[in-house]
Amino acid sequence: MSLSLSAQKVQDALAAHGFTNQVVEHEQTTRTSAEAAAAVGCEVGQIAKSLVFKGKQSGKAILVIASGANRVDEKKIRELIGEKMEKPDADFVRERTGFVIGGVPPVGHAEPLITFIDEDLMRYDSIWAAAGTPNAVFPLTPVKLVKMTGGQVAAVK
Repeated sequence: MSLSLSAQKVQDALAAHGFTNQVVEHEQTTRTSAEAAAAVGCEVGQIAKSLVFKGKQSGKAILVIASGANRVDEKKIRELIGEKMEKPDADFVRERTGFVIGGVPPVGHAEPLITFIDEDLMRYDSIWAAAGTPNAVFPLTPVKLVKMTGGQVAAVK
C-alpha cells in the first residue's frame, strides 16, 4: 500500500538520514494523542506530539515534542528560548514545517526548527510520532528521536 504524499515525504526524510523507521497510515485519525495511542495500541504517554510555537520577537518556529500525556508549560519554553512565544496560525505552521497541524512530524521540515524534547519521553523503550498527516505515525525510540531532530531534552511540562 502506498503512502499519501505528506506521509511519503516523512518516509523519504527518514531514509535520507539513514533511519529505517516505517511510516504507517491508519484508517482512523491519529490527530490527538489519545486517538494515536488507540490506533497503535500504546499508552498516551508514548505518543510524541509535535507542537509548534512562534517566538514573539524573533518570529522563529519552535518545535516542542512532548509526551502525549503532558501539557506543555509555555513559561518553561520561554525560559529555554529567552523570549515570549505565541501560538501560530495554521499558515505559519504549514509554511515553516511543510505539514498541517495534527500531522507535524519530528523530521522533514521546510526549514530547520529550534527543537525541544520532553524529558518524560526518555523513560519509554518505544514511542510513536506523527508522520505528516492526521492519520500517519511511525514508531521510534527516544534515543533515535534525539538523534534525528538534534533536539534538546528538557523539562517542558
